[in-house]
Amino acid sequence: MAKAEIELKFCVPNVAELCDRALQAGFALQTPRTLERNALFDTPQRRLLSERSLLRMREYGGKWVVTHKRPPLDNDDGAPYKERLETETLVEDGEAMGAVFVELGYAPVFRYEKFRTELRDTLGEGHLVLDETPIGDFAELEGERGWIDNALQRLDIAPDWCFTDSYGRMFLDWKERMSSPAQNMTFDEISRPDR
Repeated sequence: MAKAEIELKFCVPNVAELCDRALQAGFALQTPRTLERNALFDTPQRRLLSERSLLRMREYGGKWVVTHKRPPLDNDDGAPYKERLETETLVEDGEAMGAVFVELGYAPVFRYEKFRTELRDTLGEGHLVLDETPIGDFAELEGERGWIDNALQRLDIAPDWCFTDSYGRMFLDWKERMSSPAQNMTFDEISRPDR
């Protein structure tokens, strides 16, 4: 069953400093820094992209998760938050599931990786994730709108620093700015000079 996902992203100049600030603001470590690998699947005609949907296979912490996301029917692209309906499930064998997608006419069209640290809010219902990606470090707040606003205040993050772009969109923008030949946002295709 699909559930609503509401989130905001912001850039993180210093991951360790933000993590310390979050712990002082009532967050607790849920998952330590772990490599996450993602593959987005679509048809050759990019049907899912045209519908603003995605089909993702994620490998994280030894588990495989299949996710489908789509905009809600009453989606407001001008809203200050990103809202999607999300359906996801654990699968035992991600490679076999990927082969099923291919048999159904889908193929991997974009891969992206990140080191993710997850924190949960001990004072409310929401999560903060810190993502170290090949193109920079970012954070996501995920929860209800009021909780996100409160978390931004507690973390001393200005709302105008936030954005709603997907990692795919962020990668394409980065690729254009950097004139990079990379086809995927992976550590083997993009080496960070600061790492």
